[in-house]
Amino acid sequence: MAVTKEAALSGLAELVNEETGIPTDSVALDKSFTDDLDIDSLSMMTIVMNAEEKFDVKIPDDQVANLKTVEDAVDFIVEASK
Repeated sequence: MAVTKEAALSGLAELVNEETGIPTDSVALDKSFTDDLDIDSLSMMTIVMNAEEKFDVKIPDDQVANLKTVEDAVDFIVEASK
């Protein structure tokens, strides 16, 4: 089932909040995971694994490095869910 951009953002914000304690309303499309949200690589891998489960998508390890912003991850989830 295809995931909408809004659903992907909302769900990703929840996952980031669960992993890091960052408020969901701080997780915006224009935010960088490392620079703005200060998410380290270990937390990022946990978020990726949880996102794969939540959205029923596969995010290959070699693609994780390309997910620099929240929007990158949201767009990837939307495309992968089609």
